[in-house]
Amino acid sequence: MAKTATSDVVWAGLAEYLQDLVLNSSDVEVFLRELAVCSAERLSGTDREIYCGITLVRRKRSITIASSDETARELDEQQARYGDGPCLTAIRENRPVLVPDADAEIRWPEYMAAVREHGLRSILGVPFALDGAAEASLNVYSGSAHTLSGPMIERAEEYVLRASKALNLSVRMAQLTEARDNLKAAMESRTTIDLAVGVIMGQNRCSQDTAFEILRKASSARNVKLREIAATIVAGVNQGREAETRFDE
Repeated sequence: MAKTATSDVVWAGLAEYLQDLVLNSSDVEVFLRELAVCSAERLSGTDREIYCGITLVRRKRSITIASSDETARELDEQQARYGDGPCLTAIRENRPVLVPDADAEIRWPEYMAAVREHGLRSILGVPFALDGAAEASLNVYSGSAHTLSGPMIERAEEYVLRASKALNLSVRMAQLTEARDNLKAAMESRTTIDLAVGVIMGQNRCSQDTAFEILRKASSARNVKLREIAATIVAGVNQGREAETRFDE
């Protein structure tokens, strides 16, 4: 881990690194993990070792956590488990939240007990500037009390400000990928159901509406999802194979 925290070292090549990270990361979780490692390296100094985590909150999805090392990961996960703490407060209130000395901190008692058990003394949560359906915070940990204050807070805020655009872009790309995957899954499900309805129409010489009602009643009676019933019917007339849905991408 880098042991210098001068401004030149913190910012040198950061923009290019973040751009490459967005382009080369296979998904947002990979991006977050690499960003957490980069954050710890650039914010650490000769007089302190910094541990970093990133907490990402997206609507209708579970919290995503990425960390620079095992210590940060355990504390980030415990904070998410308790549902509150300095970093989640930073996200909720959209402002930096500092714990200068864990031994003297009275907020979030359960979480702070875990922090002390890991031998850490100070924490700083700094929210990223994101738009849309996502919020995130950089979680900075130190083993010494009163080290995450003054210039260190300013440095962390500037770092987060510079990294926010890259994180925002990574989240947007993830949302587009998820939307595409959801649409593909929906189309595959619809294709299977339509094919099964066609099979039922042919076997029973009935209308499309009647065939669909037969399929729906079978799903309800067996307490099995409609698509699963449909897949069984299609496989029965397709030599055991599932329906194939072809997409041009």
